[in-house]
Amino acid sequence: MSVANHSLILPADWRDFLALTKPRVMTLVVFTGLCGMLAAPVSIHPVLGFTAILCIALGAGAAGALNQWYEADLDAKMKRTQSRPLPAGRMDRQSALHFGVGVAALSVILMGLAVNYVAAGILLVSILFYVLVYTVWLKRRTPQNIVIGGAAGAFPPLIGWAAATGEVALLPFLLFCLVFLWTPPHFWALALFVKTDYANAGVPMLPVVAGEKATRVQIGLYTIPMAVAAIAPWPLGLTGALYGITAIATTALFALFAAQVATRMAADGDGMKPEKRLFAYSISYLFILFAAVAADRWLGV
Repeated sequence: MSVANHSLILPADWRDFLALTKPRVMTLVVFTGLCGMLAAPVSIHPVLGFTAILCIALGAGAAGALNQWYEADLDAKMKRTQSRPLPAGRMDRQSALHFGVGVAALSVILMGLAVNYVAAGILLVSILFYVLVYTVWLKRRTPQNIVIGGAAGAFPPLIGWAAATGEVALLPFLLFCLVFLWTPPHFWALALFVKTDYANAGVPMLPVVAGEKATRVQIGLYTIPMAVAAIAPWPLGLTGALYGITAIATTALFALFAAQVATRMAADGDGMKPEKRLFAYSISYLFILFAAVAADRWLGV
């Protein structure tokens, strides 16, 4: 049901506000930010480190809330999002807007006052990029929405590093590139098996606009520079063997799954298993790589 069809909006509780923050997405954002901080060459005071990670979490949650505020009409048309607080009628849009803006402002101000202004500035850019560039400008207009919009989710390693050092460097930039290039194959794998949802909502995702074959080719093509960004820190001397070996092994498996998706066409009743496998593995892949870059720094391997 569309949120517009609800004559009575039920009172929202804390679970609805939590759902606005997209907690599953936030988990990966917070983890990559934490690993970016731990990979930095200097240590940060534990209290300041906790504050920085809290600000990253608040910023990511605020961006998710503002995304749901703006896309309530789209969410109402897609099966996987119809149960969210706004399309389900458990919350009014104004409450979501005020919550998102308030939490976003709190995250940036707290980061600037408690940690440093470089980290706060990058955090602000990441929130504005996700809300204004991806959600408002790109999402409904172009099949390249995920490609350009992927930058929004790639900022946390830069923020974590900047929180510890007060600056940015080549390693967090490569981690930014890794997440940026990982995003298209990750989301297009999902889009292949939920294409009908996007089509019903009128979202111009690549499988809807360009077709299944073109999407599969793009998944394969984007995997190549992603693999380069993932492995590059080791030969460049920015990480040790622990990260390098982990990156090579996990990226090889990612490339294998991506190649299987890129070189096939779905058949009736096949359940899109290769696409679902790539999507599921892509999440684990990023967790493993970022854990490896942090462990590499602390173990000195």
